Amino acid sequence: MYFKLAFGNIKKSYKDYTIYFLTLILAVCIFYSFNSIDSQKALFDIKSSNANYIEKLTVIISYFSMFVSVILGSLILYANNFLIKKRKKELGIYMTLGMGKRKISKILVTETFMVGLISLVAGLILGIAASQVLSTLILKLLEASMNEYRFTVSINAIGKTILYFGIMFLLVVIFNVFLVSKYKIIDLLSADRKNEKMRFKNPYIYLAAFLISIVSLGIVYKFLLKIGIETWNPMFTPSIVIGAMSTVLFFFSLSGVILYFLNKNKKVYFKGLNIFVIKQVNSKFNTHFLSMSVICLMLFITIIVLSTGIGLKKNYEAGLEKITPFDASVAIYPNDEDVTLDEVFNKIDFKLSENEKFLIYNEYTSSVRLKELFKTDNEDFKNGVSSFVKISDYNKMLKLKGEKEVNLNSDEVLILSNYNKLVDPINEKLKHSPKVNINEKEYQVKNHEAIQGNLETSIMGESYCIIIINDEYLPDTKVFKSVLNVMYTDENREGNNKKYEEMDKDSWIGGKYDSLNLPHIRAYSKDRIYSNEKDSSTSELFLGLYLGMIFLISSMAVLALQQLSEASDSIERYKALKRIGANKKMINKTIFLQTLIYFSLPVILALIHSVVGIIVVNKEINDFNQIDIRFSALMTAVIFMIVYAGYFYTTYTGYKNIVKNNI
Repeated sequence: MYFKLAFGNIKKSYKDYTIYFLTLILAVCIFYSFNSIDSQKALFDIKSSNANYIEKLTVIISYFSMFVSVILGSLILYANNFLIKKRKKELGIYMTLGMGKRKISKILVTETFMVGLISLVAGLILGIAASQVLSTLILKLLEASMNEYRFTVSINAIGKTILYFGIMFLLVVIFNVFLVSKYKIIDLLSADRKNEKMRFKNPYIYLAAFLISIVSLGIVYKFLLKIGIETWNPMFTPSIVIGAMSTVLFFFSLSGVILYFLNKNKKVYFKGLNIFVIKQVNSKFNTHFLSMSVICLMLFITIIVLSTGIGLKKNYEAGLEKITPFDASVAIYPNDEDVTLDEVFNKIDFKLSENEKFLIYNEYTSSVRLKELFKTDNEDFKNGVSSFVKISDYNKMLKLKGEKEVNLNSDEVLILSNYNKLVDPINEKLKHSPKVNINEKEYQVKNHEAIQGNLETSIMGESYCIIIINDEYLPDTKVFKSVLNVMYTDENREGNNKKYEEMDKDSWIGGKYDSLNLPHIRAYSKDRIYSNEKDSSTSELFLGLYLGMIFLISSMAVLALQQLSEASDSIERYKALKRIGANKKMINKTIFLQTLIYFSLPVILALIHSVVGIIVVNKEINDFNQIDIRFSALMTAVIFMIVYAGYFYTTYTGYKNIVKNNI
């Protein structure tokens, strides 16, 4: 009996369940797709670094999925609450006919089970298809052959998806039973007659709040554009908090401001059914300004993550070539001690093999400030200090890399920098005046643009501003850093890399060399840097895509459910419109306009936030490596528009059907 009644209710109200089903299916699809990464290990040799990386990524995503499940669980409870609210009158009729609360709870439990089962099956089918796309993306990101692709299904991910969503639906069941136990017949039967109340009626309160929010956002934008992502700045965190609070204040005041100005323009206010649309939008913004603010901020995070993620990974990995010119490098920092690399190697019993070509160079300290070197007041040069490298050492490194050597006259120097914040100002300076002053002597800069790239293999861009100068100029200057650069001449890269990786590990505090009283040592292999950085950037991209997609569907689902809830609450108003002569076309137009306004406003502010955010993020990243986000921005726009259009159309159609079936 309960099954038949529950099935009949779902079949009768399937249009009301559209948003609910769409959200659940997308949530299950995304959850399964990202948790199915464990099955991709089969695409690689079990001993390969890619297979090991997939295993680590699977663990990270498993932990991340706990946070995602909280978001999705909250969303499902929110959506379920909408459905229960819409059916209050129906439940009241059941009680009036003598059905007890326990029996009503059993019907709701059966409906929840059926809806959950249908959503899980549909979502898993879609997720299995989507995971194949994810498989090809993994192969491409890890630079594996597409010939290795094969159709895979993750039993572990299916089990995890069923477990997590089973727990979510169990919570929904408990929530529904609790709600039904608290309901009274009179409240259920009169639910559709209750209207939301406005908290303030004075328009000047809204105007003042709106102006404060706009001014505050403008100040926050300007401040962040100036300082960038300087998390150590004492005003960074407060500016983020002020930005979030200003967003809340913006949506709190927006409806009152719109109502105030449109009320002043009588032609617009009284044209057609505009007055009805304005009142409807005003009512919901007053009620849901907090959720609208959260949605706006979630969309902002989504846009930032998706638009910068793919481009950041692609360009960051391309920049690895600049910072890893040699197969391996070892650097020591004497720190005013009279110690050489050879002495350090003797102490740690480190020997170079016959299959390694190598050289040692020194980087020397300098008191030459960049501001004085380039005779400029540019803020980027304010606190910078250059360092020196001998031309003889520089030429040895060029020879090791197989590049042409450079000759310098006694009054010539070369300028190196891979710190992008300095590169452009240096290039601009050299373009107009290729001369620099070093300790009161003028030198001609032989290169017309800063030479970019590292003089060693390192995890960071080490060439802040290095001056390549004739050997005679540096007779008594102290050594800041001594570096061994190595190129392998055999195919045993794994064995060669291992000894440098072990050296780096042993040099850390608590390591094997801790008791030897050595200067600070760093050792890197090119392959290790490529592997670690590629793994890291891929993990960040996947987690960003995962969270971004969840935030996107959650935001759109909440907007949709709030609008459909508005439709149920406003049936009496639409009946009144019909009684005064409004036809179907006019009513549908009001539905379209208010749905468009409700969907658009948080998106518009999120886009404005995102423009500033992307500029700030790009500025920070470009200090080290130029990135091109055009492709990722285009992908973000396509994904965003597909999800946005799908939810908008489904909401508009659902809203129309609710009104049509009740007036």
